[in-house]
This record gives sequence, structure tokens and C-alpha cells, in this order.
Amino acid sequence: MKTNEIRELLRRFPKAPVGFFPTPLQRLDRLSDELGAELWIKRDDFTGIGLFGGNKIRKLQFFMADALAKGAEYVFTFGATQSNHAMQTATACRRCGLKPVLYLMSVVEPDEFPRANLLLDRVFDAEIHIVPPDFKGMLDAAHEQIARLEAEGHKCYEIPGGGAAPLGSLGYVEGWCELLDQAEAAGFAPDFIFHATGSGGTLAGLMAGRTLSGSKAKLMSVGVGADEPVQYIKNAAKLTNETLSLLGTDARVGEGDFTFLTDYYGPGYEQPNAGTDEAIKLLASREGILVDPVYSGKAFYGLLDHVRSGKLPKGSRVLFWHTGGATSLFAEPEIIGKIV
Repeated sequence: MKTNEIRELLRRFPKAPVGFFPTPLQRLDRLSDELGAELWIKRDDFTGIGLFGGNKIRKLQFFMADALAKGAEYVFTFGATQSNHAMQTATACRRCGLKPVLYLMSVVEPDEFPRANLLLDRVFDAEIHIVPPDFKGMLDAAHEQIARLEAEGHKCYEIPGGGAAPLGSLGYVEGWCELLDQAEAAGFAPDFIFHATGSGGTLAGLMAGRTLSGSKAKLMSVGVGADEPVQYIKNAAKLTNETLSLLGTDARVGEGDFTFLTDYYGPGYEQPNAGTDEAIKLLASREGILVDPVYSGKAFYGLLDHVRSGKLPKGSRVLFWHTGGATSLFAEPEIIGKIV
């Protein structure tokens, strides 16, 4: 399908005005010369609406519109204490006149004075519940609160962690169309696209867009946590196919369509490593662009390793999809790593 045909499928789904699009596509001139590869970057750290954007804003356009259509007053979502998704949800809620309620697991114990995303959550006056790292316990507590509020006559809307649901993944079907149109205008056809993947919603949207467009660009999905690869790919394929079904298409993907890279997240989620430290400093010092130690920095580390080691064919055209997250550079020392 052509991008205008895919966009026509997306028009059935309303969006709230919570971001700025299209985001820039730019060539990394200095790094391209230094590494001997054609490197480009898609700047979804510039999605808006506040100073700190990121990939979740594309998804939140659809979630916010759905919440408003359903008459919601409160929006609940989930993540770690430094969750980009939670912070961006609070941003979007305030733009739309909704009340954000955040349930945040203390994967890394927060400082007494809040830092980074947790500080921004408080600036946005979100209702924050910091809970132990027990996913089921967190959901149970949130659902109990939702039941109480709805019994009192308040309408609540729930967004899964990371926005990993078919409605949210539509944001990256649209993002894929945006990229193809920009790349064609720039005379750039990527062979490989590197991006960070955590909850899988961005990956599902990109894969759905790739499938519908018939693109040959290979998605290189860099895992940011110690997920079991077989199950992760199974879940990603399921979410991709649910997104394709939501659009009303018969297109489907198989588990063999995914490339899930697990060599770059170590030692764990929200835990830095030396390769990521070096990747952050290299991109900053050569191009003036910041990536973070939790998500985008690990993905850029994966890209660098593939280019330097010759894992990619010589002369490959490579895109890095920047999914935001630079607020983590101001988080707890356990997250930041040794970048200075």
C-alpha cells in the first residue's frame, strides 16, 4: 500500500492535539564520515508538547482522544519511577484537561528529592503512587482505586504500561508513513532501522507500517531489558497482528519477521553499561544530540556495534529512530552510568 492509502485507514481513529508532527529527519554528517556509513536519525525526541517529548506522544494522541470520547475524568497508567511513558501521559492529560494517576514501580529506589521524570510528574501535579517492583501487585492496587472512583461516579480510563496496545501502536503506523514520505523527499532509502524496544508498542506499530507499505527496510529492535527473546517476539507479533486487524486489513506478520537484539541491555533495565556510556558521549560530541542510558542510548550502542563490526553490509544506509528519554540523564546515579 502507498502511504496515502495507509493514512486513509488511520483517519477512522480520532487524535487529540498533544504533539508536533512531522518530527525532523536529518543526516548525521560527521558520524557518517567518521564511521564510513550513511547514517540518518528520526527525531521523535521532538514530538512535544512539552520540552521533553518522545515516542509515547504518538500513541497518546489516540489514547487521549479515546479517553475524551468515553467521558473519562481520570487516566491511569503504569511504569517505573523514571518512566518516560508515565511522564508523557501526565503531559498529555494536562493538555486535554484530564487527571493523570501514575502507578510507578521503584525498580531503582528514588532519591528523597525527586529527579528527572519523577520531578516532572510532580510539576504536572499527577497523582503518584510509588510501589514495590511487583507488576501484579501494582495492577491490583490500581484496579482497586479505579473501582472505588467509578463507584463514586468518576469515569476512569486505563492505558497499559508503555502504551502497548493496538490503539497506541497506530501512532507508529502513522510514524512509519511519515518516515517514508520524508525519506523519499530527501532521496534516502534506509536499509536498516535501529530503535529501542521495551513494552513493544512502538515495535508493533513500526512493523505493521512496514508490512502494509511493503518496505524492504529491516527493523533492528534493540531490547532494553532482560526479556525472554522467544516470548518477547511472540508477544510483539501478536500485538502487530492486532494492530493490523484494528486497521481492518488482512495483512499479518510471523515471528520470523522480527529481529530482536539482546546483546546491549546488560546488566538490566535501568542499569547502564560501558557501551551505552560511549554511545551517548559519541553522539553528543559529534552531532550535539542527546540520547539516554535506559532506552535510546542502548539502541544507539547496538547500531554502533553493527556498523563498526561489519555486521551490516558495507555501504548500508542506516536510520536511527530516536525515541526520546534524555530526561534520564538527570535521574539517579544508578541509572546515569559513567558518562562523565
